[in-house]
Amino acid sequence: MSSNFKILLHRNDDNLHMKLSGDFDGTSAHELLNHIGKSCPKFTTIFIHTDCLKKLIPFGLGVFKSNLNNIDAKDTHIIFTGENASRFSSPGLEFVTGAKGGN
Repeated sequence: MSSNFKILLHRNDDNLHMKLSGDFDGTSAHELLNHIGKSCPKFTTIFIHTDCLKKLIPFGLGVFKSNLNNIDAKDTHIIFTGENASRFSSPGLEFVTGAKGGN
């Protein structure tokens, strides 16, 4: 794992906010996937904030995208926010960039 990668968690009612920071590599992708998988049954919406990521290694993004379908998230909305949100885009996921938002 990238030695500086962290996931900060914050709960808000039925929503979970995950703030990603540091470098996102293959091991970081697995860590994020594990957190999402554990959280889906407990939360209605999971917001994943990407503004504090420094480096997004293409291999890590590939690992994340190729394994996301293995998570049972049918009852949970997963929304990526921030300047790196679109880099995580995958069918069935929402992302919001900038102050105005959008998809």
